[in-house]
Amino acid sequence: MNLRFKGKAKIIDIAIVYLCIIVSVGTMIYAIFHFGLKESWDELILNLFYITCLVLIAMYCFKVGITTNQFNYWCTLCVGITILLRDILFPPPMVNYPLQLACLTLSVWLVLMLTFFYARKEWKTYSKRNLWMIFTVDLVIAALYHYNFYLETTTEITNYLIVEIWIRPTITYGLVACYVSNTEEDKESIQKL
Repeated sequence: MNLRFKGKAKIIDIAIVYLCIIVSVGTMIYAIFHFGLKESWDELILNLFYITCLVLIAMYCFKVGITTNQFNYWCTLCVGITILLRDILFPPPMVNYPLQLACLTLSVWLVLMLTFFYARKEWKTYSKRNLWMIFTVDLVIAALYHYNFYLETTTEITNYLIVEIWIRPTITYGLVACYVSNTEEDKESIQKL
C-alpha cells in the first residue's frame, strides 16, 4: 500500500475524518431514499459533491493518479460549489434574520477565502493559519445552522439535516489536514537536500 503520509498520527487523523464523512454521507443517502427525491433532491446534489471529495481524498492519500495541485483544485471547487448552492443561492429558511444574515456573510467570506487560496500563484506559501481559518469559518457556519435548528420546531427530517450540516466542515478539515501534511513533508524533503 503506497500511502502519501508516513506518520501514524496523521494517518489515523485522516482515516477518522474519512470514516466520519462516509457515515454522514451514508446517513444522508438513507434519508434521501426514506423521504423521497421530491422532498430531498437538493440533498442528493450536495451528496454528489461530498462523494467526489471522498474519492479525491482517497486518491490523494493513496497516491493514485492525482497531484497535490489537482487535489487542491478539485476539492476546493467541490467545497465552493456546496457553499454556493446550500448557503448562498438556496439558503435554508431561518427563524432569526440576524442569524441568517451572519450565515450568508460568513458563507460569502468562505467562498472568497477558498478562491484566494487556490488563485495564488505561490499556493505553497499559503500559511497554516490561513488554512485553519477556512476550516474555522466553515465550523462557525455549521454551528450557527445547528443553533438555528434549536430555535425552530423539530421534525423527523431535522436529525438528518443536522448530520448534513456537519459534513462540509469535516471535509474542509480533511482538505486542510491533507494540505498541511503535504507542506510539512515538502519542507522536510527540502531540508534533507
